Amino acid sequence: MSIEIHKLHPTIGARVDGLDLRQPLSSETATALIEAWLEHKVLVLPTQAISDAEHVAFSRHFGRLEVHHQNIIRDNAVPEIFKVSNVDEDDNIRPTTDTTMAQLLTTKIWHTDSSFRENPAMGSILRGVEIVREGGQTCFTDMEAVLEALPDDVLGTIRDRRCRHDFEHLSRIAAGRKPTAEEKAAMPPVWQPMVRIHPVTGRRSLYISPIYNDAIEGLDESQSKAILDQLYALVSEERFVYEHQWSEGDIVMWDNRCTMHRILPYDPDERRVMHRTTVVGDGPVIAA
Repeated sequence: MSIEIHKLHPTIGARVDGLDLRQPLSSETATALIEAWLEHKVLVLPTQAISDAEHVAFSRHFGRLEVHHQNIIRDNAVPEIFKVSNVDEDDNIRPTTDTTMAQLLTTKIWHTDSSFRENPAMGSILRGVEIVREGGQTCFTDMEAVLEALPDDVLGTIRDRRCRHDFEHLSRIAAGRKPTAEEKAAMPPVWQPMVRIHPVTGRRSLYISPIYNDAIEGLDESQSKAILDQLYALVSEERFVYEHQWSEGDIVMWDNRCTMHRILPYDPDERRVMHRTTVVGDGPVIAA
């Protein structure tokens, strides 16, 4: 296949034309995609009419795939598929009071996938199976550019510190389903450097994940909150953000090592079914 890359934002996001993922992907095309992914951080592959199995097969070109530790969002038939869906196993729309739905709706807050793991996810590949008519856009923020824009006093405070990433924090901020004892044992809190180095490009970026962050090393609760609130406000500035308007069948793949993402509000009474694969991390976070 001959692919073309078109930038969608000055620093983050590009569209890839010329791909048909129903066809085998050559090693040359896979290499070109990896190079574009590293350069643009987020790639959009428009309107790919593929199955879950084809989604998984495509994703394996980029590494080993994660199987999520929660069975409530792991697909029964294809365990590598993570279901970001407001539709339950009986094909009914979940009420907003449903604890699983409350957990999934925390994705409206900025985050990066699997930051609560010792080896966080390298990348994620999301497919729009059923999309809503309005809202539901996915926003991506460039954490390399955010780091460069940090005020000197803030950078000085966080440069050599770590932030705690706790999967259980999800249920604290959204009154969602609390992790089971088994899930908590599988995912204890981890401390990650707040400034990291990309293991391939060598570029530095800010590394936080608000839905999992509840403390900064060496700071008390009020100091941690003040710094995190300042960082959360900065990452939302338009100059850093690419906003993707979904069409059915779109695939969006992002590099978790230098981006965060969130969804925008949508009508919870409309079906929204998104399937994601997650590429396993390539090692512990490297502190800058």
